Amino acid sequence: MPLIEAQPSALAKVYAKSLFEVAQQHGGQENAESILGELEDIVELARSNRAFSELLASRLIDSGKRDASLERMFAGKVSDLTLKFLRQLNRKGRLVNLSQIATAMDELVQSQFGRIEVDVFTATPISTGELESVRSQLSASLGKEVIMHPYTDSSMLGGIKLRMGDQLIDASIQAQLRKMRDGLLDTGSAEVRGRSSDILQD
Repeated sequence: MPLIEAQPSALAKVYAKSLFEVAQQHGGQENAESILGELEDIVELARSNRAFSELLASRLIDSGKRDASLERMFAGKVSDLTLKFLRQLNRKGRLVNLSQIATAMDELVQSQFGRIEVDVFTATPISTGELESVRSQLSASLGKEVIMHPYTDSSMLGGIKLRMGDQLIDASIQAQLRKMRDGLLDTGSAEVRGRSSDILQD
């Protein structure tokens, strides 16, 4: 059974908020970001290592044996708070939600410290100049420091897609064509047909 990969549930947000608050109390922003980094590293390890993912998520593994494994694997390698949190999730049977919790905590960290992470998808690799232009416009619009993560999506015809948390801004060519098609199907009016013809001719 793999970790649950989805947008954070209400329960995941509660766990993330509790961890975030404790981390801040014991080291402020630097500690909160460090704890988040450790969680993300553990989630990434689970994604790349099936055996470790099973250790975290399988209901067939005894909780006591899993706890001993967590202690053996991470004692001295992650902060005491991160290890204590993993063991608490294990006792509650919530390690399967670790990916969601890490995502929810990331959103808290970005929001609290005036930053937001944005995934940028384009059909071909975006240039540094274009990426900086998008970043500057978003930063001015949102009033936050924007951290960009560019990705190439070969299924796109062109344009750009931006993902911020659970919000998707789709300015791809596919999206524009879908809007045009939906407009034609919904109204079928001469006005819309004429406008579409003009756009195609341009």
